[in-house]
Amino acid sequence: MIKSHSDKLKRKEIIHLKNVRKDYVIDEEMVFTALKKINLKIEEGEYLSIVGPSGSGKSTLMHIIGLLDYPTDGEVIVEGKDVSHLSDVELSILRNRFVGFVFQQFNLINKLTVWENILLPAIYSRSKLNFSSEKRARYLLDRFGIGEKKDSYPNKLSGGQQQRVAIARALIMNPQLILADEPTGNLDSRSGKEVMSLLTELNRKDNKTVVVVTHDMNIASYTKRLVQIRDGVIISDNNKR
Repeated sequence: MIKSHSDKLKRKEIIHLKNVRKDYVIDEEMVFTALKKINLKIEEGEYLSIVGPSGSGKSTLMHIIGLLDYPTDGEVIVEGKDVSHLSDVELSILRNRFVGFVFQQFNLINKLTVWENILLPAIYSRSKLNFSSEKRARYLLDRFGIGEKKDSYPNKLSGGQQQRVAIARALIMNPQLILADEPTGNLDSRSGKEVMSLLTELNRKDNKTVVVVTHDMNIASYTKRLVQIRDGVIISDNNKR
């Protein structure tokens, strides 16, 4: 049976935020609302950026999408299941297989080699793996051109090389979602372009869902969808192409 063009365009919804609010208590009295009734759907294979200035709520939104924090109110639906009230252990298990993180500061462990850093999420997995983590690590090292750095320590690498290691670590569990927080913030312009090209390749060739959180519209220009947030509210959500 030949699929219609519209069928081909249908994509699975992997995460859906419904009326999400996030409050923080300051000095035991004042309540600061970082997110206000956020509604956001992310589908499989999307490449989107979340853009906003400092204090806009984008980091809080990233933590909610990445299952690093719970909303004060509202629902977080992952693959059709509300995960807003999962236990810490249950959320940790889901996060480990569902999302891979790429951070501005790389967040590599300097006492571990490149090889050990990449394997870390697999080592800490609480679920039985259905693949060889070492075989996948070797593949990622070769793919990102850092195979010769396998036994090196992060502090001996350039910023661009460290971010490649971080991306390989993010991919070791073959997650559905790659969440990149200011991924070029600590890089020179050339290394930054290389990292964004890698993320773009992961979306286009591997069909990975990639969410980039940034304040930089130049970085956001790489993505296909632009979500702008200000004062805890999504003020625009546009597919650019």
